[in-house]
Amino acid sequence: MKREIKTTNDGSKTLFINDLNENYHSHHGALQEAEHVFIKNGLNQLNDCEINILELGFGTGLNVLVTINEYLKTDKNHVINYFSLEKYPINESEINDLAYFEHFDNPEFKNIYQKIHQAEWGKSSEIINGFNLKKIECDFFDLKDIDLPKINLVYYDCFGARVQPDLWEKPLFEMVSDKMSVNGLLTTYSSKGSVRRILQELNFKVEKKQGPPGKREMINAVKM
Repeated sequence: MKREIKTTNDGSKTLFINDLNENYHSHHGALQEAEHVFIKNGLNQLNDCEINILELGFGTGLNVLVTINEYLKTDKNHVINYFSLEKYPINESEINDLAYFEHFDNPEFKNIYQKIHQAEWGKSSEIINGFNLKKIECDFFDLKDIDLPKINLVYYDCFGARVQPDLWEKPLFEMVSDKMSVNGLLTTYSSKGSVRRILQELNFKVEKKQGPPGKREMINAVKM
């Protein structure tokens, strides 16, 4: 699929898929969206000593980067194991053009950004001390066959239902639920009523939250 780089309203970039008329991130602000949905309403809601994160999908790697940025703000007395699924990895030229490290004050972030993208697919890599990343190149529906520790935080960041409706239906949510621990949190930018009902059917406690810039609502769901 043909992709091009676009600049979003907060100055950070995203990828746009011409054939699908779909952005990887909100045009209102890629960085703002990631921080609001996955950090403020995701990572910052947990206080476990070991956090196992499952991301669908890796995309541009922005969610990994904002997660590391937040981790570095803590006393780092906990460990994060980050598992990210992606069917269509982006290429080196796109990685260089996105240059997300430019939006962070930490001078180490260029190196961290490179380590994220240079990490070998299918193998766990320590990006910084206490933060382990495993990128898995696969179809999301292969999740049921992937061996993972119990997941206590899910970044559900699939393409929108308009272009990939099957990713927002019960079978995939059921697979995700099976990988999660009790009291595990799923956070997503979506606020669709059908998603809320599916998660409730799967015994999640669902809460609508204020959405990121440009979006009124989003969903948090805790597995009961």
